[in-house]
Amino acid sequence: MPDDGGPTDSERVEQANTTFYEAMERGDIEALSGLWLDGEDSVVSCVHPGWPVLSGRGDVLRSYALIMANTEYIQFFLTDVEVSVSADTALVTCTENILSGGPAEDGNELGPLVGQLVVATNVFRRTPEGWKIWSHHGSPVLTETDDDGETGGNGGNGENTDDVPPA
Repeated sequence: MPDDGGPTDSERVEQANTTFYEAMERGDIEALSGLWLDGEDSVVSCVHPGWPVLSGRGDVLRSYALIMANTEYIQFFLTDVEVSVSADTALVTCTENILSGGPAEDGNELGPLVGQLVVATNVFRRTPEGWKIWSHHGSPVLTETDDDGETGGNGGNGENTDDVPPA
């Protein structure tokens, strides 16, 4: 097939992936909802770090609404982004370098900022409306923080210590 100069499937999927994280940063649940696959033939799923598997569009979108309602600030710096497309399915793996903050304390504008590393796998399906998210899975990355070999970045043991984990 000749190259028409338009974006490739890989570029379209990478843009859909970026749009997903941008909607999270803005706290835009309506935009985020429009990015997820919707239909009876494909049940969506999501695993947030420290959470059980969520299946079904309603449960998945409620989880994002809960995260957004309890996160005053969140920013994603994506690294190690890899995109693979096969027919109407695409797989994106990346590292989410997350900076987030909770509600303000003692009159401050923003609570303390916390950094976290999460590796993510996002599966997309091609639809007439473009590439839609079928599944998201995020797992925390354990990091060494001192010479004693203690791990940190996620409450010291890789488990998220907040009530609401990042996406």
